[in-house]
Amino acid sequence: MPGKPSVLFVCVHNAGRSQMAAAWLAHLAGDRVEVRSAGSDPGDAVNPAAVEAMAEVGIDISAEAPKVLTADAVRASDVCITMGCGDTCPVFPGKRYLDWDLADPAGQGVDAVRPIRDEIRTLVEGLIEEIA
Repeated sequence: MPGKPSVLFVCVHNAGRSQMAAAWLAHLAGDRVEVRSAGSDPGDAVNPAAVEAMAEVGIDISAEAPKVLTADAVRASDVCITMGCGDTCPVFPGKRYLDWDLADPAGQGVDAVRPIRDEIRTLVEGLIEEIA
């Protein structure tokens, strides 16, 4: 990946996993990586338990909003990481696709979201080692 790599995180509602992953990557990699997130069926707001869990580690995602997944977002990304959205992500040649098998935080309290948040951090740290 010449230049600054671009990563797109995709989950169904873009309200939990993909928002936390994007926030972790932006926090840990800084300006070394371009970060996007989107959802195949975006929700109305970011999951409050995800907002609370990320705030506990000093990352504020309260101003984020779910965004719809577009072919342009995939096309503009070097790496597309899906999290439970199945086959709804457009596939373009030359892109790297990863699927992270993570529990869905939808409808869960913060106690259930913390381990998901921590697992995402570990995955993001590994991703940074590979691409940044």
